[in-house]
Amino acid sequence: MIRIVLADDQALLRAGLRSVLTTEEDFSVVGEASDGAEAARIAQALDADIVLMDIQMPGVDGIEGVRRIVDGGVRAKVLMLTMFDLDEYVYGALRAGASGFLLKSAQPEEISRAVREVHEGAMLFSPTVTQRLVQAYVRRPPATDQVPEALTTLTERELDVVAGIARGLSNAEIGAELYLGETTVKAHVSHILSKLGLRDRVQVVVLAYESGFAGSSDG
Repeated sequence: MIRIVLADDQALLRAGLRSVLTTEEDFSVVGEASDGAEAARIAQALDADIVLMDIQMPGVDGIEGVRRIVDGGVRAKVLMLTMFDLDEYVYGALRAGASGFLLKSAQPEEISRAVREVHEGAMLFSPTVTQRLVQAYVRRPPATDQVPEALTTLTERELDVVAGIARGLSNAEIGAELYLGETTVKAHVSHILSKLGLRDRVQVVVLAYESGFAGSSDG
């Protein structure tokens, strides 16, 4: 079972999400919270797998809630809820350690799919949304032919995989481009996360753009 905590200051929205999620046999909504602080406490106490976290909440907002989850060593992954795909707070949430974001207008099947994808460690965003989001909020250094210092521990093949992740590609899509099996790509991703000390694929995207590695003008 995927154990889920719902964090939103609107009780009606939480009830709607609970109604959608509890129709899935592999989902269990184990708790609810009305702000980020409560979400972090509940996620830790109930050993949640996923927190669906609203970005804008009174008191402790979702971004601070993500920080408390990550800094507190809580294993739950956070899927942010937002009204717009370029919400000005989304990038801050990703930097804080969120694993992706979901529009509040999403259809029930999209919500269920998103929860499963984040739980499995995949990146939720489409390539277009990823590029628009990161490029909008990161002041990227000029692209150069040099590998950024932050990525010098990676092999050439791992750098190829990072480039694919930064474009929002799935493991299967990266494998098709690099003529690698999906299992091999998954192994490369695990090595990359371990070497760079990162939590998930979203943080790889952030690092790739911030370091200038994914900073070409054509995105």
